[in-house]
Amino acid sequence: MKKYKVLALNPGSTSTKIALFDGEECLFSKNVSHDAGELEKFATLSEQLPYRRDMILSLLKEANVSLEDVDVFVGRGGGLVAMEGGTYEVTDLMLEHAKNYANGVIHPASLGPQLAREFAEQYGAKAMVVNPPDVDELQDLARMTGIKGVNRVIHLHALNLKETAIRHSKNVMNKKYEECNYVVCHIGGGISVSAHRQGKMVDGYDIVGGEGPMAPTRCGSVSVADLLQYMKKENLEIADVKKLCTRTGGFVSHTGISDALELTKRAQAGDKYAEMLWNTMIYQIEKCIGSMAAVLHGKVDGILLGGGMVYNEDLVRQITESCSFIAPVYAYPGEFEMEAMAAGAIRVLNGEEEVKEYTGKLVWDGFPWQE
Repeated sequence: MKKYKVLALNPGSTSTKIALFDGEECLFSKNVSHDAGELEKFATLSEQLPYRRDMILSLLKEANVSLEDVDVFVGRGGGLVAMEGGTYEVTDLMLEHAKNYANGVIHPASLGPQLAREFAEQYGAKAMVVNPPDVDELQDLARMTGIKGVNRVIHLHALNLKETAIRHSKNVMNKKYEECNYVVCHIGGGISVSAHRQGKMVDGYDIVGGEGPMAPTRCGSVSVADLLQYMKKENLEIADVKKLCTRTGGFVSHTGISDALELTKRAQAGDKYAEMLWNTMIYQIEKCIGSMAAVLHGKVDGILLGGGMVYNEDLVRQITESCSFIAPVYAYPGEFEMEAMAAGAIRVLNGEEEVKEYTGKLVWDGFPWQE
């Protein structure tokens, strides 16, 4: 089987991660830093494109890394409307949606498809994205809420969640992802807990909207009545509450810090507040795992834990003690985002998967009676 070369491009707020793969082997990886002051000069994210591209090319030249024989450039998807999971070719429509934030979320990930296309055109290769943040494979029962006209959408670490499940299926279960059921968690700055049934992420918690467990910077699920009372007491606006969902909640709200390592050090030093906060977060993760197991009717082949906080042995121990009655618990510390981007493209080039077409239409647009 031919080995394909892939350059993965993952734009962040002040850096762009890049990694060059030859098949599964990573030949080169680097986090290209961008000066925050320089980025502020650009009116839109898309205007940053030439600056970021040239910074990447300069670094690769210094490292004597050639892109001449790269088969495909894979960008982190962003700005796109909800779609099924999989690997997508970067089309003109996808570029237009990424540039204009068709999903309403302004995030550097929207530069991913744009960078991939720029490099692909320069080097005569293909351009793709793999499992963008807006993957939507929810079952219908997971969509309705108790308010007419308000349906659930979810934003999760889809790329890492699905890649963790794919790798576990192959390496541990000796099966295909489509043959297994899992509860998969990404436990980092944000915490995603999701149910995967036979290759589809059929439910999970919306970590952008304030669902699920609290996280270092996220408030997690809170009673609506309590939140309204808190808004009134603190004289908060809607924008303030949205920040609690993604930036100023969780550890930050309680202690002013977002570093889980610092919090655990305080707990070990006898800080009871920090200890309770840490254990409460884990308790909430365990509750969410249990609910996702119920979604799968208890037919769970494994509980998979990924993300940076999974390096913490106490966290893994507590979750294992609480949840191993459901299924075996497996720890995959860190994340596979760059590997996942490359692997998705390679599966397509090898004929293991079909490349998907981005239609620009929501994968789900309401129940029939809402038309």
